[in-house]
Amino acid sequence: MFKRSFHSKDRAGKSVKPSKRSFTDRQKLKLQQKLDSPPVGSTLTSPIITLVVGREPRIFAAHEDVLSLSPFFTAALKGQFYESSAKRVALPDEDPQIFSCILEYLYKGDYYPRLLFNKRHASFELEDAQDLQNLGGRGSVESTVDIPGAGGALLRDTVVYCAAERYGLDELKRLALRKQGLQSGISVDVILRSARFAYENTPDSDSKLRAHYLALIIRSRKTFKRSGTMQMEMEIGGS
Repeated sequence: MFKRSFHSKDRAGKSVKPSKRSFTDRQKLKLQQKLDSPPVGSTLTSPIITLVVGREPRIFAAHEDVLSLSPFFTAALKGQFYESSAKRVALPDEDPQIFSCILEYLYKGDYYPRLLFNKRHASFELEDAQDLQNLGGRGSVESTVDIPGAGGALLRDTVVYCAAERYGLDELKRLALRKQGLQSGISVDVILRSARFAYENTPDSDSKLRAHYLALIIRSRKTFKRSGTMQMEMEIGGS
């Protein structure tokens, strides 16, 4: 039986300190300008598209104009994955939890936890990073996800990055990399597994992603030296 899901709603009760602003304000403005002047009608009146996501399907719903901000969906709504009579798109190979991030970004220009700029410290941080009730600066969202067939946990922002590559969302790719750059204390096996996943799901020409992982490995070199994971990965061809 299908599970019913909707795009993320504003979280009532969460306050943002005046000293912080969202990193993607400019991108949000661009998105809003597109939404305010769609080819026909508006996002509030454009058709609702049903999206069937995952091997154990979950149902999402989104406005056609919002989905069309992605070149992938612009083509998909005219292609073989689209059931025009039911206004339905099937995405059997997509992970629902990652697709939820994609949909939230298309509507809001970011995905939880948002990237904020702290003027007091002149640095970027993740929403709820100072919330002592939560761990890792990720609020209630874990920094890793389990994707079927990946062999273990992957960095969530890496998987979002790879999805953004598929959907033609370059700004989301940059956002995901910046968020991942704020991570610390990542275990060696997660770094290597995520790097392998990223390399397999992005073109060889993606130098920014590869440079990001090279820098991450260099920063974590002491952890690598203390771990036997690197040698094991190299022996099985995982490096």
